[in-house]
Amino acid sequence: MSEGMNGGMRALVGATVITATGEHPIDGGVVLVEDSRIVAVGTRQEVPVPEAADVIDLSRHYLLPGLIDGNVHLVPWPGWNYAEFLARYEDRLDEVAVEAAQVLLASGFTTVFDTMGPLDALLAARDRSESGAVVAARIRVAGNIVGFRAVFTTPEAMASATRGLQDRMNRRFEAGGGPDLCWKSPAQIYDQMTRYVEQGVDFVKYGATGDDEPVNSSTGQWAVLRFSPDQQRAIVEAVHAAGKTVQTHTTSAESVHIAVEVGNDIGQHVAFTCASRLYDRTIELMLERGYCCGTQWAPLTDEQLRIVEQRDFPGDDRFNGAEGYNYELENSVRLIEAGVPQFVSTDSIVFDPDVAGDADWGGLGGHKSISGEAQFLVMQSMSQRGMTNMQIIQSATSTPAKAYQMDSEIGTLEAGKVADMVVVGSDPLEEIANLRDVRMVMKGGEVVDVDALPSSPVLTSASARHPGLVRKSDARG
Repeated sequence: MSEGMNGGMRALVGATVITATGEHPIDGGVVLVEDSRIVAVGTRQEVPVPEAADVIDLSRHYLLPGLIDGNVHLVPWPGWNYAEFLARYEDRLDEVAVEAAQVLLASGFTTVFDTMGPLDALLAARDRSESGAVVAARIRVAGNIVGFRAVFTTPEAMASATRGLQDRMNRRFEAGGGPDLCWKSPAQIYDQMTRYVEQGVDFVKYGATGDDEPVNSSTGQWAVLRFSPDQQRAIVEAVHAAGKTVQTHTTSAESVHIAVEVGNDIGQHVAFTCASRLYDRTIELMLERGYCCGTQWAPLTDEQLRIVEQRDFPGDDRFNGAEGYNYELENSVRLIEAGVPQFVSTDSIVFDPDVAGDADWGGLGGHKSISGEAQFLVMQSMSQRGMTNMQIIQSATSTPAKAYQMDSEIGTLEAGKVADMVVVGSDPLEEIANLRDVRMVMKGGEVVDVDALPSSPVLTSASARHPGLVRKSDARG
């Protein structure tokens, strides 16, 4: 398979083309690319190959749109207590973000949405990718989960770092979108969120509820609303007025319902409502309003597979709030069967080996979520819960593109779209795991040298993976 030349007119010929539009695959198809855009897609009869085109022969391969992850963390946050990581890389967080975006690009993910991290570093990484200064996945940035104290929240976390490091990191992560908003009136919130968006974020995510199990009155407020419905409506209206999408972190059925009611576009980990079952009316409202859901679903155990197969679910909300009940599995199956759009959303990160250890953090139902691996585990999880392989392909292409209102540019193989593509060696419609079999990646019309990524390793460097007696610092890229 020839990689062809970058720029000019290229013809990708011979592959089974899966456009992700819902149309049947095109056997032996042709995709014409000029500079950064697709100019034609179809059969050989429909799309003649220009004589001057550089031909890339993809016979016996499968060609799809570039993949998309709708929820990553390019700067890892493997727990609220990782002062060592932040101190070690305080001045290199933009490099860390670029490295993670390169790891994802090498796995076929040409666009990623970062939903929580230090705004300055992420904007710098986004702009380096956008300008072509580095070859990396296209990055879109939210900054903080608005309303959250970003990093140092528990007594244990605060005891692990100096006050100076805590203050610097909290300011970098929160960037004007911290917990002080919870005290403010809807009008004040509208004004502050207008200023927050003006910093250059691409979209906004806010914490409708807290996170983790109850500990005391200030931390771990799983089902406690951080913002009233009126305050949430002010956030949504301010973000929409700026032409951006807005999404939520929610952890209860009631918080999900309010988030949909006040006009949010997207909900992350919507199925994870713990001991409360999603309301039927909430699902109906999602369908009425075109609401989309990120997943974070983990592969199922044998017992969970049995539950899904036999539909051995509680079936109603009479056990809401009861100890020992978790409606995540039932919620996810109900959302799929109702037709609420789901997209690949992992919370994945690239780990620092020293900081990560053997702990479990992050997405995929709370388990360790490694970029370049988590994405395919989510797809496996979707299959286990009842999604078809075509639905899963769309969940990593056209669905997140539409959810983030980027479907005029990316997400499908159609004339006029950006030429983001991934080539795999086996049929993903036969077995979704075949998406792992990446043979070529094209981003913006340029063939990516995936073997050269990441180009300036930090967390994946040899010294990070095998430090020896003394771990040496890597030179800045």
